Amino acid sequence: MSTSPTALVVLAAGQGTRMKSDLPKVLHTVAGAPLLHHALRSAASLEPARTVIVVGPGAEGIEAAAQELDADALTVFQEERLGTAHATELARPALAGFEGNVIVLYGDTPFIRPETLEAMIAARAENDVVVLGFEAENPGRYGRLVMAGEMLERIVEFRDATDEERRITFCNSGVICAGSECLFDLIADVGKENAAGEYYLTDIVGLARARGLSVTAVRCDEAETLGVNSRADLATAEAAFQARARDAALEDGVTLRAPETVFFSYDTVIGRDAEVEPNVVFGPGVTIETGARIRAFSHLEGCHVSRGAIVGPFARLRPGAELSENVHVGNFVEIKNAQVDEGAKINHLTYIGDASIGAATNIGAGTITCNYDGVFKHRTEIGARVFIGSDTMLVAPVTIGDGAMTATGSVVTSDVPAGALAIGRAKQANKPGFATKFFERLRALKQYGSKR
Repeated sequence: MSTSPTALVVLAAGQGTRMKSDLPKVLHTVAGAPLLHHALRSAASLEPARTVIVVGPGAEGIEAAAQELDADALTVFQEERLGTAHATELARPALAGFEGNVIVLYGDTPFIRPETLEAMIAARAENDVVVLGFEAENPGRYGRLVMAGEMLERIVEFRDATDEERRITFCNSGVICAGSECLFDLIADVGKENAAGEYYLTDIVGLARARGLSVTAVRCDEAETLGVNSRADLATAEAAFQARARDAALEDGVTLRAPETVFFSYDTVIGRDAEVEPNVVFGPGVTIETGARIRAFSHLEGCHVSRGAIVGPFARLRPGAELSENVHVGNFVEIKNAQVDEGAKINHLTYIGDASIGAATNIGAGTITCNYDGVFKHRTEIGARVFIGSDTMLVAPVTIGDGAMTATGSVVTSDVPAGALAIGRAKQANKPGFATKFFERLRALKQYGSKR
C-alpha cells in the first residue's frame, strides 16, 4: 500500500430536488446519521491528512455536520453547478501544498467499505489514476468503464455512449483516486463537450491515457455504490443498512427473536449472548453488554446496559441512562440521565430522570422524580437498598439515604435519612353514607335531564 498521505474531497453540493425537501440531500439520515457521516466514516481508516467538503445550498448545516466528525474539515462553496470536475477543482486551494493521494468521494453514497478505499490506495501505488467500478445487474444509465485488459481506457457517460458501449456491465461509481498534482493537472484540461454541457470528472481517465499515464479500476460490490437521490433511495439505503446490521449481530452471537423488526443505529454495540426481542429500536449511542436482555417494543438511545440487565417490554431509555449489572427495568418505564446501580429494580410505570439509584433499591410503580421546575433540572439521589413505595413523587433536589423507605402515595420534598420512613400525604378522612347520597342525587339529576 502507498505510504503517501491521503486527502479527501467529498462532493456534497447535490440539491436532491427529488428528495422534495428543504434539507440538503447529504443531511438526510440513514440509521440515525447523516449520509455525509457515513461517507466520512468509511474513509476514516485512511487517516486523511486533509478533508475538503464541496457544498452547495445549505452549506452551514453541511459544514457543521462535517465538523462533528472532523473539526479540521474544510468546506468550499460551489456557487455554479458546472459538474463534478468543476466541483473537485474548487478544492484545489484548500489542498495547496499537499503532496499525496486524493480520493474523491460523494456525500450521498454512504456504503463504500473502508477495505474498498484501502484497495484503491494500494492500486494507486502502481498506477497514476484509480477508478472504483462495479458489475451492475442492471446497468441502466450508469457511466460505463471501457477496459483494455487491466487498464481503463476511458469512462463513457450513458447519454454519450454508443449502443455497443451501453452493453458494457462494468460501471462507474464516480469514486476516483490520484496523486494531488496529477489530479488537478488533468482537471485543468477537462472540457464540457458532452450532452450535459458540464465538466465531467470522469473525463480525466481519457486525458490520462492520452498522456501515457497508467489508469486502472478496482472492483467492489454493487451494493457499496448505492447512491441516494430520492426518498425511495433513502428507504432502500435504510433497508440495506438494517439488513447488514442484523446479519452482523446474528453472526456476532446476538439472539434476535424477529430480526426484521429490530432497527439498529450506525453505532449500536451489542455483546454476544445478549437477546433482543421483537420491535426494538436502537437510536444513536447505545451499548448493550453480554447477556443483557432487551424485551419487546423498547426504544433505547444514548444509553449503556450492563451484563444481565433486563429492559422492557415497552421501556424507554434516553440519553445518559446507565444501567449496571442485573438491573431490571420493566414496562412503561422511562429513564433519562440517570445511574442505576447493580440489582436495582424499576419495574412499572415510572419516570426516573436526573437521578442516581443505589444498588438493590426497589422503585415502586408510578414513581416520578420531579426533576424540572420549569427553568432548571434538579437531581434525585437515592441510596442503596431503598424501598420507594408506589406512587411516590420525589421533588428534586432530594436525597434518600441508604435503607430508607417511602410510604405509598407520598410526596417527598425533604431529604430522608438512612433507615427512615418518609410519609408525605394528606390525612385520610371517611364520611359515612356520603357516597350513597351523592350518587342518588346525581342519578336523580340525570333522570330529569338537568346538570345543575
